[in-house]
Amino acid sequence: MGRFWSLGNSIAILNAIGLSTVMSVSSLVLIAPQSIAQSCYMVTASGKKVALGTLCGEVPPEPTSTTPAAGQSSGPAKNGIYRVPIKRRLASTPVIDVSFNGKTFEMILDTGASSTLITKRMSDRLGLKPTGVRNMIIADGSRVRFPMATVGTVSTGGLTARQLVVTVANNSDIGLLGHDFFGKYDVKIKRNVIEFQPQTE
Repeated sequence: MGRFWSLGNSIAILNAIGLSTVMSVSSLVLIAPQSIAQSCYMVTASGKKVALGTLCGEVPPEPTSTTPAAGQSSGPAKNGIYRVPIKRRLASTPVIDVSFNGKTFEMILDTGASSTLITKRMSDRLGLKPTGVRNMIIADGSRVRFPMATVGTVSTGGLTARQLVVTVANNSDIGLLGHDFFGKYDVKIKRNVIEFQPQTE
């Protein structure tokens, strides 16, 4: 008997990508944007940020990230943190650009997904060939088989995974970036950017 696997996504995400009838939601994880404390500040001629405390009545927007686009390999900042701009949100969940074998696609960053899922359209554009099947349990308890494929490189914001095995969903409109990509990093979802910081023991 094969090993069974399911994505622990929020119901909102499942509905958004059209998988509400095929994915198990037994390990439900709701994802919401974190509240980030903002401060009023000014930037000096040398580029240093100086906090102004309560002198300003309006909270300024978070500075725009200077992270390279997906697929560029500039590496992390000096503190080892990879930063990826948030393009938009779907069901309150971040959507980012991710490069698969050099081609860029929008992906939902899903901290509740154990594995990365791509759409059939993505698979066709990448010319991927099935390398196996993944058994999944749907809402009514029955078992469904989804094809798997291997992607040579998956990258975003300088963070890269190689030979990543992904699940291909026929009826999905957008993919999910899961723990098999960022599992070795602590993920912080900010207002306009996502930070990946290497985990320490």
